[in-house]
Amino acid sequence: MPERTVVVTRPRAQADSLARAIAALGRRVAVLPLLEIAPLDDNSGLQAALRQLPSYALVAFVSPNAVDAAFAHLSAWPAGVPVAVVGEGSRLALARHGVTPDITTIHCPPDPANSDSEHLLASLDLAALAGKRVLIVRGERGRELMADTLRAAGALVEPVAAYRRSVPRLNAALASQLAGLLAGQNDWIITSSEALRGLEALVRELDPAAGPERLREQHLIVPHARIAETARALGCSRITLTGSGDARLLAAIQSQE
Repeated sequence: MPERTVVVTRPRAQADSLARAIAALGRRVAVLPLLEIAPLDDNSGLQAALRQLPSYALVAFVSPNAVDAAFAHLSAWPAGVPVAVVGEGSRLALARHGVTPDITTIHCPPDPANSDSEHLLASLDLAALAGKRVLIVRGERGRELMADTLRAAGALVEPVAAYRRSVPRLNAALASQLAGLLAGQNDWIITSSEALRGLEALVRELDPAAGPERLREQHLIVPHARIAETARALGCSRITLTGSGDARLLAAIQSQE
């Protein structure tokens, strides 16, 4: 049987360290970023919000990209300003920038298998945020659930865009790599529902007749239940749900050997 490839589909900035860890396990690995992350043309809104950090009762980051984009404009986090993140990757991104429980409260969903906005919101004391300012640092486009739920609880919510994300265009190089990976049965690490939907669109563009079925034959390794739901909605059934964090992803990969 041909050796299976582990396909890392994270944005490039977060993909390489995971790919190295997978290679260290002796597995063949391919990096295929399904979301491209780019800075905004105008960061004035983000910079203005960051200058007011001490006035916020809570600052929520929707992803590691949001954390990194904010800290491109920060030298340090103001002590005592509470933070909320939806997963282990964002918590580790905060730690890389010096934001740890030693200097402020960090809210995160308690169950690693359900690291998403719904479970983060369920873990917060929403009533305590009524009448208080909450900043949400996110991409240009994204779910409105967090903002809508906080507003319904009476919080004064201020979403701010920190970066732009998009699905890559199907150029010749990407088409060749994607066709090669779909020709066999491999292990795909999918860490975003948006990325998975983008992959399905790329596959349909590549091969409208056979592409979607070949995608459904692949084994998907996902950290969140919501991504698993997206995968099932697209007809995929070979799904391993790991929970949030690279350690759990790596353990799942080892179990496939």
